[in-house]
Amino acid sequence: MALKPTIFKFKIALSDLDRHVYDSLDLTVAQHPSENTERMMARVLAYCLNAQEFLEFTKGLSTPEEPDIWCRSLDDQLLLWIDVGEPAVDRLKKASRQARAVKMYSFNSKSDVWWSQEGGALGALPVEVWQFPWDAVKALSGLVQRTMDFAVTISEGSILVSAEGGDCEISCRLLS
Repeated sequence: MALKPTIFKFKIALSDLDRHVYDSLDLTVAQHPSENTERMMARVLAYCLNAQEFLEFTKGLSTPEEPDIWCRSLDDQLLLWIDVGEPAVDRLKKASRQARAVKMYSFNSKSDVWWSQEGGALGALPVEVWQFPWDAVKALSGLVQRTMDFAVTISEGSILVSAEGGDCEISCRLLS
């Protein structure tokens, strides 16, 4: 019997000072059985950084031809493709042909090695590549509960997450 995803519910008070986006988000996030908490929270951070109408989580790991997050227009055009992790260059090349904009968020302990190997090829693509520091994402995952209320403040590439269990600051660095 296949394992089922774990469901998390987040109420987020979002203040994105860089884009002038102020919103209350009610997110239901399914954590795939093979997904760790750090990856799930990197997806939540990517969602907050790109919050807009029609942005939604996809089936993610269980559907490899889809991104982790996407934004589709009312006429079903793919406006934004967001991947989390360290995907293959070919995947992002294909995504850049399908979507108007492609963003990728790297977050784990091996992302520097991945970037040194793939950065040259990715630099030639119309893809924004961002990096979250592993230690910060790990600290954020330590605050996670199945149901959470927290505040996310984004300013000048820095993300401050305030939750009942504590605060965490994450710097987001543009690689390409």
